Amino acid sequence: MSRYIDGFVIPIPTSRIDEYRVMAEQAAIIWKDHGALDYWECVRDDMVIKDVLPFTQLANTTPDETVIFAWVVFESKVARDAANAAIFIDPRMQTIMDTSNPIFDCKRMGYGGFRQLVHA
Repeated sequence: MSRYIDGFVIPIPTSRIDEYRVMAEQAAIIWKDHGALDYWECVRDDMVIKDVLPFTQLANTTPDETVIFAWVVFESKVARDAANAAIFIDPRMQTIMDTSNPIFDCKRMGYGGFRQLVHA
């Protein structure tokens, strides 16, 4: 059976990577408690590859920003939809999101749901 994947590209200030990691570790627990099968958060490393568009350019980062590339795997789109509905009302989300000093701008975050095409 095909899995369903939510994908994210998130520009964040380089100075806040450690804060983001702590938040992501807490978020991973919440996502998995609501049915995520796998949860990945990765930080930019190698962005200099000839003749391709790097994620830093795609995300329009400034010199003091980096890029987080993340994805969450679910059993199905139905499972993803149910998880997301539960996650956004989970009270633990309020404790990890500092709305007065957000780590990143949600309006700059790239997000999409993806059907599995190939998995090897």
